[in-house]
Amino acid sequence: MKYANSILDTIGNTPLVKLNKITQDVDALVLAKVESFNPGNSVKDRMALKMIEDAEADGRLKPKGTIVEGTSGNTGMGLALAAIVKGYNLICVSTDKQSKEKFDVLRAVGAKVVVCPTDVSPEDPKSYYSTSKRIADETPNSWYVNQYDNPSNTQAHFESTGPEIWEQTNGKITHFVVGVGTGGTISGVGKFLKEKNPNIKIWGIDTYGSVFKKYHETGVFDNNEIYPYSTEGIGEDILPENVDFSIIDLFEKVTDKEAAIFTRKLAKTEGIFAGNSCGAAIKGLLQLKGKLKKSDVVVVLLHDSGSRYIGKIYNDDWMKSKKFLT
Repeated sequence: MKYANSILDTIGNTPLVKLNKITQDVDALVLAKVESFNPGNSVKDRMALKMIEDAEADGRLKPKGTIVEGTSGNTGMGLALAAIVKGYNLICVSTDKQSKEKFDVLRAVGAKVVVCPTDVSPEDPKSYYSTSKRIADETPNSWYVNQYDNPSNTQAHFESTGPEIWEQTNGKITHFVVGVGTGGTISGVGKFLKEKNPNIKIWGIDTYGSVFKKYHETGVFDNNEIYPYSTEGIGEDILPENVDFSIIDLFEKVTDKEAAIFTRKLAKTEGIFAGNSCGAAIKGLLQLKGKLKKSDVVVVLLHDSGSRYIGKIYNDDWMKSKKFLT
C-alpha cells in the first residue's frame, strides 16, 4: 500500500508546468513551479514545517506549546497543519489588508487570529511585528517563529525547493523568478542554484511601496519608498535577515494593478488559479523579456492558490473599487 503517514508528508515535490499563452511573447521556455499543490496550498508549507522541526530539535518549541507568528496567511496555514499533526496551539497575527478568506481558512484549521492595522510603522506597538512579539512574551510556553529572520526559512528552500527545480529541469535552468517577501524562497533556492551553476540569474519581483529594489541597487534604506500597497505576499517596509541581497541579480517592481490583472490572466489563459503575488511574478518576467533568449530556461515560482483571493482579486466589485477594472 502507498500512503502518507500524515498530511505533512505530502509537502513538496510540486509540479513544473510549461506556460504556453501568457508568456507567448517571451523567447525562452518558461516553466511555472506551481506551489499551490502543497497541502496548505502554498510554498510556505515547506518552511513552516522546517522552522517547527528545527525549533523542536533545539528545545525552543516544547510539547503542547503555543506557536506565535506574524503572517499574511500562507505561513499561518503551513504552521496550522503542522500544529494539528504535532499537537500545538497556534496564534496568527496579521494585518487588515489581507483577504478575509485567509483569516477564515486559518480559523478553520484551529488557529486564533489577531488582526492589526497595516498603515503603521513596524516599530509602532500596534504593528503586526510588535504585536506578535508582545503576544509571545505574554503567553506561557510559547515560541515566536519570526519567519523574517529565522534561518530555517531559507534553509527549507535550500534543501527542498532548489533541488526539486534543479532536478526537474535536468540542471538546464538559466533564470529563477520569484516574488520576494520574507526572502526565504529566493535566498534558499538562489543559493542552491548558484552553487550548482553560478551563471544562473536570480530575479526578485518587488512592488511599489516596498524598499527592496532601491536598497539592492543603492544600499540605501529609503523611508520615502514606503507607502501602502494592495499586492499581498511580496514587498516589505523592513529588511528581513532572510533576504540575501548578494544572491539576487536584480529586482523588478510591478504595480498593484498589473499584479491583479495578470493574476486573473493566469487563470483565464493557463488554467492556473493562483494568488496575487503570482500575477506580479508573471508580469515582472514579461517586463524583463528583453533580457531573455530562445535557449534560456526560466522557472517562475507561483506561491499560492487563488482560493485565498476570491473576495478581492477575483471579485469584480473589489477590482473596480481599486480602479483595476472599469
